[in-house]
Amino acid sequence: MAPDGEWARHWQYAELPGLDLLRAHYVRHAFPRHAHDGYVMATVTGGIEEVGLPGGTVRAGAGDVVLINPEVPHTARAGAAEGWAYHTLYPDRRLIAEVAAEIGTLRGTPGFTVDVVADPAAARLIKEVHRAAEEGNALAADSVLRIAVAGLLRRHGGTLPVRPVRGAGAATAARARAVLEEHLADPPSLEQLAASLGTSPFALLRAFRETYGMPPHTWLTDARVRRARALLAAGTPVAEAAVTVGFTDQPHLNRHFTRIVGVPPGAYRRERTAP
Repeated sequence: MAPDGEWARHWQYAELPGLDLLRAHYVRHAFPRHAHDGYVMATVTGGIEEVGLPGGTVRAGAGDVVLINPEVPHTARAGAAEGWAYHTLYPDRRLIAEVAAEIGTLRGTPGFTVDVVADPAAARLIKEVHRAAEEGNALAADSVLRIAVAGLLRRHGGTLPVRPVRGAGAATAARARAVLEEHLADPPSLEQLAASLGTSPFALLRAFRETYGMPPHTWLTDARVRRARALLAAGTPVAEAAVTVGFTDQPHLNRHFTRIVGVPPGAYRRERTAP
């Protein structure tokens, strides 16, 4: 535990594939703008969390549930002097789609229609998933997880809209993203990237921000951290992962990874490679 009372555990339970768990108390830590491949289901257990979303900033207090869909850019920070504590579940898309198919009330890609909601039943179940996983009770953890997801989808779920490519700007942004994904370790400069796509740096910057909610360099850092997470989960040493995804050295990965994920990469790797 840090001197200011901060602590965090970000881990996976082997019996629940497709799910990450985070239990933490943050005071000074602030998450920069980032997005997740999967979903976020969190309940605040103390203090206040402020979440910056495309539609504005929302505040969640004890007992509230925060719901974020895949690829939604957001920030998070303390909204009170004592910080905030929370239990978070990060289910992947497959798991949510599987539960949605079983309950049969949604068509298309399932998602959540609210950002923050007072839902005592869901808050209790999210905490119970953590408790069961930490106790090694696979039957309870999997059962409660599915009950929690089904309940949240029934009460606060809907079909996510298909994102059409709107105009030349969005199409250019999508092409730029593809280039950056292919060249995480050696990305072009903004000027080089714009020239290769037949546009200007400022036009590309504006189109990328409008399409993905963040400028290209912020998106690139987030993408590098996502790729590093996969490497670390597979057992890759931290220093090797740093170089592979394009950070100049391990300290740079440590800094960005800790800011975005909430724990250092070494701790993240240990929780996933422990026997």
